[in-house]
Formats: sequence, structure tokens, C-alpha cells
Amino acid sequence: MIDPVAISLGPLQIRWYGIIMATAFLVGIFLAYRRAQQNNIDPNHILNMITLIIPASIIGARLYYVIFTWENYRANPWEALAIWHGGLAIHGGITGGLLAGLFYVYRYGIPVWKTADIIAPSLILGQAIGRWGNFINQEAHGGPVTEQFINLFPAFIKNQMFIEGRYYHPTFLYESIWDFAVFLTLVWRWPRKKAEGEIAFLYLILYSTGRFFIEALRTDSLMLGPFRVAQLVSIALILVGIAGIFRLRQNQQRQRK
Repeated sequence: MIDPVAISLGPLQIRWYGIIMATAFLVGIFLAYRRAQQNNIDPNHILNMITLIIPASIIGARLYYVIFTWENYRANPWEALAIWHGGLAIHGGITGGLLAGLFYVYRYGIPVWKTADIIAPSLILGQAIGRWGNFINQEAHGGPVTEQFINLFPAFIKNQMFIEGRYYHPTFLYESIWDFAVFLTLVWRWPRKKAEGEIAFLYLILYSTGRFFIEALRTDSLMLGPFRVAQLVSIALILVGIAGIFRLRQNQQRQRK
């Protein structure tokens, strides 16, 4: 098993999870910065926006998780602040970051849909990288699998997916690969897009489609009654994405007429 602590300096511990998440943020920021330069948006706006988006994303991810697992915190509500004990949900992070981003673009009059298109590829690439933090922590995995099945994967993944005497689906890997494929698709589609906002809506559709099916394999899903919350949210986001692209197409037809 991989030691989750990368560096120990006395009482200070730097964990691989934090390093991986920081890397995901930095790579995403760099990509968005370059894309802004290429699309006539002051890239300094990206840097300024990120100072709001990052803390808003962390707060949103934690709040979302705590809301759906409140029974675990009822006896000790202060534990809800202990994010170092784990418990961040990507959909909450996206929501928090979205609200912060919208506040910024409206405050400074930046084109909303162009900015959304710039950020979407960075977001999905960051998600692809960030899932490896779950790998280190042996979390966000699926149900038990046979050793014959896990032998299909590299030895380091097999070893890390051996938890309490059993092997588990490396769902973190499935989602990381899917997210990277979505990133490549968005990059490919960028020069072919027909309207501002198309890349952002395509992100919602593609990411959510993969997440819906991968979520069905996981054992740590947040639940709303008998339903997996992530699957419900994924369906909603797919519908939003489809409706958004349909609306863009309608606007294009009106402009032609």
C-alpha cells in the first residue's frame, strides 16, 4: 500500500492527496490562462477569478458532502469543518466554483459563455488528475472483484486496490480515464464549435454521462432515499447540457434568418 504521507517534517505532514489536488489546480489554471490569451480575454481575470473559485469550490464540496451525510456529524457538528478527515463531493465543488465564477464575470462584465468555454477543459482535466488522490487514499472505489479481474490492471493499481483482504473495482481509474477522454474531446471540438457556450454544455453532457454509469459501481455513494445523488445530479446536468446546446442552435437559426 502507498503511504498517503509524502513528506513528514516533525508534526507537519504533507499528503499525496494535497499534492495531487494542488497539481490539478495548477495545470487547470495554466491551461485556462493560455486559452484566455488566445481568445482576447485578459488572462489576469483568470488568475483573479481563481482566487475566488478555489476556496468556493472547497467550501461547496465540503458543504455538499456534509448535507447528505449529516447523521455522521449530528453528535459533533464541529467535525464538519475537519476536511482533512476526508469528505469532499465534486458536484458540490463545481457548484461552489460556478457561483463564484458567475459573481466575478458579472461583476467585471466578462463574456459569460466565452469564459465558461475557456474554463470547461481545465475543469475536466483537473478532475482527471484529482481522481488519483482518491487512489492514494484508497477511496471512491467500487465493489469487490476477483483477483483474476484485478490482474488486468498494472501491479501498483492491483496492490492499492487490495483493501482489508479484498480487491475492489478501481472506479477512480475509470473516471480519470473518462475525464481525460472528455478533455481531449473538448479540445478537439474547440475550433469546430459553432457558438460560445457549446464547449461548456458539452462538458456537462459528457462528464455526467460517464459519472452516471461509474457511480453505479461505487460503494460510497451519497444517497437520497433509494437513489444515488450523483446519478440524479448527472441526469439533471445532461438535460441542462442538451437544452443548452438546443438553445444555441435555435439562436443560430434566428441569426441566419
